[in-house]
Amino acid sequence: MKTKLDLNNWPRKEHFEFFSKFEEPFFGITATIDCTQAYETAKKKGTSFFLYYLHKTLAAVNAVENFHYRISEGEVYRYDKIDASPTLTRDDNTFGFSLVEFFPDYEVFEAKAKEEIERVRNTPGLFTRNFEVDNLIHFSAIPWVDFTSLSHARSFSFPDSCPKISIGKMVVQDNGKRTMAISVHVHHGLMDGLHVGEFFNKFQELMDS
Repeated sequence: MKTKLDLNNWPRKEHFEFFSKFEEPFFGITATIDCTQAYETAKKKGTSFFLYYLHKTLAAVNAVENFHYRISEGEVYRYDKIDASPTLTRDDNTFGFSLVEFFPDYEVFEAKAKEEIERVRNTPGLFTRNFEVDNLIHFSAIPWVDFTSLSHARSFSFPDSCPKISIGKMVVQDNGKRTMAISVHVHHGLMDGLHVGEFFNKFQELMDS
């Protein structure tokens, strides 16, 4: 479900109108996350670390108000729930776009996500389904690279306002600490560095829990 914001009473109206005129209204921040506890928890649960941190990512996204906002035909809408569209790889080294719904209960989330992973892996092509709404984050894992920055291929003529989150290679320190890079790109008309910082803090909190 989505609700249209009253722009005239929205404190960010001027910010939204200003940044929406940019050819590139997105900005990105890359940070390093401590994933030591999360990795150990995932292994104890016998679950996929990828699905575990995707679930924590969605939980953090849904906990930050501004990540619920999307732009459609010049208006701003708030979605009640945000899901993910991860890129999923296949045995032939191609990937397809998927839809992984967020459920607070991890076991429910895991079961539904596994069904979607299996579907994409057995469906050829890039677009394996229709995406009727944009209550999504675009998500990708790049486990081969411990990146320090990242950019995305984008069509500036396409009216996109979905956040883009990418997670890099897990690195094990000499003391056993595990870290990984996470890149977040968002529409500046909808949020600022403050809100991305809130996401990073919440994500780290959930990964440590």
